[in-house]
Amino acid sequence: MLHDQYNVIPVFFAGLLHAAIIAAMLFVFDFSRPVHPAVPLAIKGTLVTEEALRRPPPEPEPEPEIEPEIEPEPAISEQERIAAEERKRQEDLRIEQQRISRLKKQQQQEAAEKKRRREAELQRRRDEAERKRLADVERQRVENERKRREAEEAERQRLFDREIAEEAERLEAMNSGALARYLYAIRQRIQRNWVRPLSARPGLECVVNVRQLPGGEVVGVTIGQCNGDDAVQRSIEAAVFKASPLPEPENPALFDRNLRITFKPEQ
Repeated sequence: MLHDQYNVIPVFFAGLLHAAIIAAMLFVFDFSRPVHPAVPLAIKGTLVTEEALRRPPPEPEPEPEIEPEIEPEPAISEQERIAAEERKRQEDLRIEQQRISRLKKQQQQEAAEKKRRREAELQRRRDEAERKRLADVERQRVENERKRREAEEAERQRLFDREIAEEAERLEAMNSGALARYLYAIRQRIQRNWVRPLSARPGLECVVNVRQLPGGEVVGVTIGQCNGDDAVQRSIEAAVFKASPLPEPENPALFDRNLRITFKPEQ
């Protein structure tokens, strides 16, 4: 066996193997391609007139916008997905709670404002009613005061007119002698009821103040200026009370509750 010092044989067989592989590839490639029939080329032309040359060239159509490609979300695990959903649920719950809280606060503020306006309106009506009541009270007071003054004035005028009439009648009666007869009758009644004390001296004269009621009933006696002693004065007072009721005047206009009589007993 020949010793191959330079490895010629392996190199030869390697080259032969590569040539066989290349030949096989060329053979497969040529037979696998389909055979296409020859197609004549069509040429399309456009007739350009002088008018078309004078027209401005058409504006180029805008290039369509290229939408950015959305990168696909990286795949997440089931636990991460559940955690994300829970976080989103908690966030949605927090937002909803905040919305409900704001809504409740707004409703409370609106209710408070309505209550304030309602109370203000009620207070305004109460104040208006109170002002009206006070005005009515003041108007009624003024009206009552006016009526009272008018009534008092009318009463004063009536009493004045009556006094004038009574005084005129009294003067007329006095001028007619009726008063003198009235006082004389009273003195006679008193003297008939007087018991003369031993100390009474001749020329006795005492002023007697008598208070009487309508009808002649004596209710009070006082002795004024008198020249008799105490026994004489007491006897005159007793005589006046015993003479009650005193005679009435012929003319009622002569009646006077307070009489001033000069007592001079006859000898």
